[in-house]
Amino acid sequence: MTNLRTVSDTKRAFYEYHSRPINSLYRRVVEELMVEMHLLSVNADFVYNPLYTLGMVTSFDRFMVGYEPEQDKESIFAAICRSVDGDPQQYRQDANALKADLSGLSLSELNTQLANAKTTDGDNLQGKLYMVANQANTKYTRLMAVGLYTLFETVDASSLDDKDKREEMLKTAAEMLALPAEKVDKDLELYRSNLEKMAQAQEVMKDILEAERKKREQRAQAKKDADAATATETTTATAAEQDVTEEDTADSES
Repeated sequence: MTNLRTVSDTKRAFYEYHSRPINSLYRRVVEELMVEMHLLSVNADFVYNPLYTLGMVTSFDRFMVGYEPEQDKESIFAAICRSVDGDPQQYRQDANALKADLSGLSLSELNTQLANAKTTDGDNLQGKLYMVANQANTKYTRLMAVGLYTLFETVDASSLDDKDKREEMLKTAAEMLALPAEKVDKDLELYRSNLEKMAQAQEVMKDILEAERKKREQRAQAKKDADAATATETTTATAAEQDVTEEDTADSES
């Protein structure tokens, strides 16, 4: 019997690939994404597809906005992928290729390709939608919902502004791709809500960091002023001593 990799195994692997500490504001985002990808990687019904990949990459990029140090972001992304035996370059390339397929596409054209997803294979976007729509009994993941949302966001972000229209449009698209529409709706509402919460948390963190920066500058300036005052006092005292010495020398000579 083959021993399946555990969540602990995946987390251990992650920190072997990325040994630096994770910024506390983003730690939950990283761990939740890692655990979700782990559970999918050990599920026999899960099939890697472009929509899932786009959702994974988009989720990482959106929730990791503002991460410091900036240079650690790609290391963290790569470690998440490798911890579940994935290839970070493949994830990036597949997600970027799907977004490139959307270049110059109108909302109407996207909807037409979605409508034909179950019946029409083809190159580029149509073939990828066909792949998703015809993966019978494939394990659904919220990352596929995020990928679906990203299709519309990339083609026409304004089409997602109106709540009723957005929900109806995404429900129809989910059904065209044989995705569970109710789960897609719930997952995307949670996705949007979490993005808002993260944006608010990032603003709070910015304010805290700015306040700390100002305090550091004030302390540095206060130290600089104190050092300058001490230097002035020392110079004055030295000059006074020299004056006294010179007077004493003059008296003795006279």
